[in-house]
Amino acid sequence: MNTSDSGCTEVHSSTLKQLGWTEEHAQAFSKYTGPYVPGRVVCRQKTVWDVVIDGGSVTAGISGALKKLGRFPAVGDFIVLLRQPEAGSSTIVDILPQKSVFSRGTSGRDGTDQVIAANIDIVFIVTAAGHDLNARRIERYLAIAHASGAKPVIVINKSDLATDPALLTDEIIPVASDIPVIPVSAISGDGIARLEPFLTPGTTIVLIGSSGVGKSTLINRLLDRPVQETSVIRDYDGKGRHTTTVRQLFLLKSGALMIDSPGIREVGMGTASDGIADTFPEILELATGCRFSDCRHEREPGCAVQEAVKSGTLPSSRLENYHRLMRERAFTQEKAEIGLVRSERKRWKGISKLAKEISQGKREF
Repeated sequence: MNTSDSGCTEVHSSTLKQLGWTEEHAQAFSKYTGPYVPGRVVCRQKTVWDVVIDGGSVTAGISGALKKLGRFPAVGDFIVLLRQPEAGSSTIVDILPQKSVFSRGTSGRDGTDQVIAANIDIVFIVTAAGHDLNARRIERYLAIAHASGAKPVIVINKSDLATDPALLTDEIIPVASDIPVIPVSAISGDGIARLEPFLTPGTTIVLIGSSGVGKSTLINRLLDRPVQETSVIRDYDGKGRHTTTVRQLFLLKSGALMIDSPGIREVGMGTASDGIADTFPEILELATGCRFSDCRHEREPGCAVQEAVKSGTLPSSRLENYHRLMRERAFTQEKAEIGLVRSERKRWKGISKLAKEISQGKREF
């Protein structure tokens, strides 16, 4: 068996059941027999994946078929592994159906999303007291979290740096829309107990947030031992460097599973249209009173949303960010459509070239 030396060793002695394996996964895997075994991805390196299987762990590559399809396993994925012990190799040949996918938009030309983690139940949106505490950024994270299908929880770290930790939630609660907002200090341990209701056995949680907000310190606190490197942030702008360089999954003492990820400097919306609706529920509710069903809440007559802004019942900053995210979503969807056309054009060009070679007798089968 190939054992990983990557440092992602926290869950290698776990069983798949401890890692969230369910009857639904077993049913999806049932069509495979012979040298195939199920596993869960617990760490991704550049070109290989650490996978836990019943009885241990392996380091595996992926099949050529998955590469051609552009399907790359994410941390948290349950996968099908082709085991060839005699050859000393293991290959991921399929990805089992995902119940949720957390992804973010990328700056590429084709508008595709980057998958951060899969099969997650809860997203801990980690921010920090000081420069990083920003309601507009939280709204962006919430939209992406809602679109993933997982439940978001806002964690305000470094509460020990605030004069009055209770005031940290004042700016965030108005944009949270009934989402839990929990101030904590990963250094001192204050508030950590309030996270315990979310840390139930078999629950998979992903931590996201900017560099320097203390995600790695929070992991260390929850594991009660140092497993992640940490660093300080710069005093003048509150920014830090990436201390986590790979995504990996940890098993907490409670039985919950937590995925750490590198800090995200830019959070693209991707195609998270459903997430925007869930992030701004009061705007959607007000929109039912608009004169026109396709009202964009800009300059249209009879707009109930604009009237709410004028009367002071809806903050103008809230509507401005809604418009900003909607424009970004539309732009990303347009890029995705262009990318799809480009991909199809490339595929048909290859088919035409092959057909021409066959007709000219240049290709034999």
